[in-house]
Amino acid sequence: MSDSPFLPEHFHRQDERDDRDFYSVPRLVTHIDDDAIAAIGRLYAEVLPPDGAILDLMSSWKSHLPDELPRQRVVGLGLNETELRENGQLDAWVAHDVNRDPRLPFDDEAFDAVVMAVSVQYLTRPIDVFREVRRVLRTGGPFVVSYSNRLFPEKAVAIWYSSTDEERARLITAYFHYAGGWEAPTAQDRSPRPGLASDPLFAVWAHKAPGEAAG
Repeated sequence: MSDSPFLPEHFHRQDERDDRDFYSVPRLVTHIDDDAIAAIGRLYAEVLPPDGAILDLMSSWKSHLPDELPRQRVVGLGLNETELRENGQLDAWVAHDVNRDPRLPFDDEAFDAVVMAVSVQYLTRPIDVFREVRRVLRTGGPFVVSYSNRLFPEKAVAIWYSSTDEERARLITAYFHYAGGWEAPTAQDRSPRPGLASDPLFAVWAHKAPGEAAG
């Protein structure tokens, strides 16, 4: 990340044990409430192209894709094989640790859209991952990053853990910027009931720009 303002300590975590050990036990629970899940579905229905090939990055046993969204196929990439097998929206899946190896095991321009739901806080090499997402996306395809205030604190990177919700949106925007090759990101508060009793939901997304990536 020599071309970015980030320092190694920004991505330190309370628990630096191997992520594969931490996530070895299946967690077949939802990490945000039903209202926030519905908000993700509405966002996907608005932003994702119909009839596309979708990559669910850092996937689990739920992908939160709306049933009414037609799609060609959905591929999940995550750490826990049991969770991925239980995900009925996936047509295929692969177990892969992007913190250990950010390179995604897919061909160039293999997908029409990429989504990452409530997991960006765990990325220790986010700019490398965002560059890889650009590589596997077709030109014009969106990368939709959603987040809430729910997390495993011991695995969230320091810069995320110490930031406010608004600062986190700017942080993800910076990931897009320093990865290069993205159109201007959109950041929105998509909370289902702002100020009321439901989990908040925020999103930042950008489309792959034509031409070669910067940096």
